[in-house]
Amino acid sequence: MTEHLSPEPLPIGRGLRGRCPRCGEGHLFQGFLTLRPRCERCGLDFNFADAGDGPAVFVILIGGALVVFAALMTEVVYQPPYWVHAALWLPLILLLTLGPLRPIKGLLIALQYHHKAREGRLERRSDA
Repeated sequence: MTEHLSPEPLPIGRGLRGRCPRCGEGHLFQGFLTLRPRCERCGLDFNFADAGDGPAVFVILIGGALVVFAALMTEVVYQPPYWVHAALWLPLILLLTLGPLRPIKGLLIALQYHHKAREGRLERRSDA
C-alpha cells in the first residue's frame, strides 16, 4: 500500500502570527514591521522577503472602504455634526489600518516563501 504524501500546507497561520514560514516557531519581526535578519530557531535567512507596499495597499483599500461606507451611512441616516464624524472615524481608521498591517505583511512573506517567489529575471532564448 502506497502512502499519499500531501503537499506542504500553506503557511497562512504562521504568517498571520508573525512566525517563521519554515519552522513556525521563530519570530519573523523584531520591531513593528522590521524583519529579523534570520529565524532564531531554524536559521532561515529572511533576505528573500520583500512584501513591498502590498500589505499597506490591502489594508488601506479594505479599511478605507469600510470606514467610508460606515461614514456615509451614518451621515445619511443620522446627519451628525462634523465633530462626531471626527470622533468616530479617526480612531476607527487607525485601528483598521495599523491593526492588520503586521499580520498581512507576515502573511505575504509566508506566501512568498511557500511559493518560492523570486524577483523576475529575463532569460535569453537561444536561436537554435
